[in-house]
Amino acid sequence: MTDTSPLTLDHIRAAAETLLGIADATPLVPSPYLGSRFGHPFWLKLENMQPIGAFKLRGALNAVANLPVGTRGVTCCSTGNHGRGVAYAAAEKGIRAVVCMSELVPQAKVDGIRALGAEVRIVGRSQDDAFAESRRLVEQEGLAEISPFDDPFVIAGQGTIGLEILESRAEIETLLVPLSGGGLAAGVALAAKALKPSVRVIGISMDRGAAMYESLRAGHPVEVEEYASLADSLGGGIGIDNRLSYAMCRDLLDDVVLVTEEQIYRAMQTLYYEDRIVAEGGCVVGIAALQAGKLELTGPTATIITGRNLDMSVFTRIVTGQDVVLGDTTIKGMPYGA
Repeated sequence: MTDTSPLTLDHIRAAAETLLGIADATPLVPSPYLGSRFGHPFWLKLENMQPIGAFKLRGALNAVANLPVGTRGVTCCSTGNHGRGVAYAAAEKGIRAVVCMSELVPQAKVDGIRALGAEVRIVGRSQDDAFAESRRLVEQEGLAEISPFDDPFVIAGQGTIGLEILESRAEIETLLVPLSGGGLAAGVALAAKALKPSVRVIGISMDRGAAMYESLRAGHPVEVEEYASLADSLGGGIGIDNRLSYAMCRDLLDDVVLVTEEQIYRAMQTLYYEDRIVAEGGCVVGIAALQAGKLELTGPTATIITGRNLDMSVFTRIVTGQDVVLGDTTIKGMPYGA
């Protein structure tokens, strides 16, 4: 497989073999509360149970496993979880990892990457700035770059989630997938629709700085301004020279829905109080869209709880109904059930 060859279900099945026993088979559990509230069985794919606390381990492990022989080290730009995945995979292989991040990335995610043995470079206030530093490391230090979303092995690795969901619960009719650079959505949609062409795959993001949404609306990849968000893992651009994930999302997603910070806040509370799950804001956008009345379910549905690597002081403020400050914006406190 190359950067330009079309991805197929066979590539995702090959990735599943690579991940076997390391980053596969996370639980798919029912949510009785959400199922009752929205009138159809509702399932949660718990990628927050991965060794690094996030789904990104799948794509990173698959990409690192397929590096050319003799690769000296790897680099990437990341909003947090991809960096953790690359750091973990590089440590397993015994090679150097340098993760480039913007100043908007929460400190908890920076600390988590360093704890896994990777170097961290903080550059600028956008993913584009971090990407430029990653490209410099490729050109000047000979490191191999692993894109968070626009790499065929990364997309195939993330696609194993869709494979596991549909092979476990073939009756599922709709998948609600958090959408950022599109690696997760593209891989999951490819796997799910290969197994069940009638399945709906809906990408969901925050309503400020949603790069894939704006690119799909424009008809080509575009740059967006980035904002501090409870769904910080969904921030960042998709790359003006995007090779894979943009076209795959364009062709495979049935819809894209946006949610507000207040709706994400509410959904984080819901998941915590009703299902006892600690999860990042980027995980709950599907639940947020349902609670806001932006989606209507037609049958059994699943969403992906993508990660748990969040600032616990912020999370505590949310579940106790306190104000949360995001850059120059304040989300007013909302006690759960009020």
